[in-house]
Amino acid sequence: MSQRIKQFILLGLMALSLFSTAVSAEGIKIKSFELEKVDNDWVLSAAFQIELSPGLEDAVQKGVVLYFQTDFDLVRSRWYWFDEKAIVAQRQTRLSYQPLTQQYRIASEGLTFSARTISEALQAVGSIGGWRVIDGNQIDPSKSYSAGLRMSLDLSKLPKPFQVNALNNREWNVSSEWLHFPFSASSPSPIKR
Repeated sequence: MSQRIKQFILLGLMALSLFSTAVSAEGIKIKSFELEKVDNDWVLSAAFQIELSPGLEDAVQKGVVLYFQTDFDLVRSRWYWFDEKAIVAQRQTRLSYQPLTQQYRIASEGLTFSARTISEALQAVGSIGGWRVIDGNQIDPSKSYSAGLRMSLDLSKLPKPFQVNALNNREWNVSSEWLHFPFSASSPSPIKR
């Protein structure tokens, strides 16, 4: 009898580990980024890997529009006071499904794309190119900064019933971790990861 209990516990732990890896696969991860100086400004290009839960994919196919927000900030540490937020930049990308054409629509910064599958659409949402995030006149080249980058699903743009559901359901809280890296305006070479 104790052998069966051990087998049952072992099977339960295996099932739990499979479930936890499936849950951790969903979300947003930063695959790569490059911050490059163009003229006097700094331009960001980044690639995010976005994986939605089956519930979110189903909601999109039933007409719920998802808004993804990309945040970039530039902070200067000060020993005598709170850190100074030198620059805060945000960018919205909209993902919707058109049932008549059976295509996904991605809209960002005045540009619109179409995709046939959800994976193509999420790849387009996660691709950012040529985003001017730092105006060279706003920062001091002699000072050091810390830059931060992240992407998240903007829950405030969802219809009200879905916002209530999102508060109670973790699969609707889709966000990447903040990626922080040192930044100096005097550096002529691009910053990559």
